[in-house]
Amino acid sequence: MSNDRHQGSARGGGQPAVIAIDGPAASGKGTLAKRLAAHFRYAHLDTGKLYRGVGVAVLRSGGDPSDAAAAERAARSLDAAGLDDARLRTAEAGAAASKVAAHPGVRAALLALQRDFARRPPGGAAGAVLDGRDIGTVICPDAPTKLFVTASVEARAERRLKELQASGAAAIYAAVLQDLIERDHRDSTRSAAPLKPAEDAIVLDTTHLDADATFAAAIAAMTSRNT
Repeated sequence: MSNDRHQGSARGGGQPAVIAIDGPAASGKGTLAKRLAAHFRYAHLDTGKLYRGVGVAVLRSGGDPSDAAAAERAARSLDAAGLDDARLRTAEAGAAASKVAAHPGVRAALLALQRDFARRPPGGAAGAVLDGRDIGTVICPDAPTKLFVTASVEARAERRLKELQASGAAAIYAAVLQDLIERDHRDSTRSAAPLKPAEDAIVLDTTHLDADATFAAAIAAMTSRNT
């Protein structure tokens, strides 16, 4: 599979190719999504940033991310231009994102934005890579290529701890592990678009894989699926 063509992923009618990537926090899906987008020259959307943006907006207004009405208001007025804010990468933003994502109204408010990105990738790209929690099951259920990236919660906690420490944040493993356990529970048990693999998703367990090995495994699996 060359970086000029994503085999088997273009939909009928000349629509852009779409790669849908889902998985829990710190599984490696974001890094993989960026690498696949660069490899195929596709546009990339980290949909988690949308929910982090909503969560941070609620916190900045003095609200509670668990408040459905406040979260929905923030989602409907979200400015996508502010998604590079450094605060969106904090543990606080991640926890807030998981809470606002549980509200059906928030998910509905962001649905059109995500689908529009997939249908009309910016920059004239021939395709799009979207990563999040419900891309293959809800946002782009007809995406020809779906990946579900996972890893043990212990391995994910180690990764997230290193990220936080590298950014200068004070963090301890036990707290990071507990946060991920709680987020996994919220994400997988919520009534609106719970985190789960799509029935036709390729499942990649990255517990013992680094970023290079994960990318190689994804390419190999996609090639095998499309031949």
